[in-house]
Amino acid sequence: MLGLRDPFFNALGRRIAVVVMCLGWAALELNWGNPGWAGLFAAIGVYAGYVFFLSWTPINTDKEEKDG
Repeated sequence: MLGLRDPFFNALGRRIAVVVMCLGWAALELNWGNPGWAGLFAAIGVYAGYVFFLSWTPINTDKEEKDG
């Protein structure tokens, strides 16, 4: 749905950054008094954390293995 199973996210630092940014933005929205937006970004951050850390399998981009 959000395109989280992309080879771009094979690097651990990128996965951590996306989750931290989403949850951090949720905290800012909650601090600014916008609980709806905070809930939306928190849900995206939790979903990304699940995909990136609990169900992640590295995506192989080697052309030789794709061919066979």
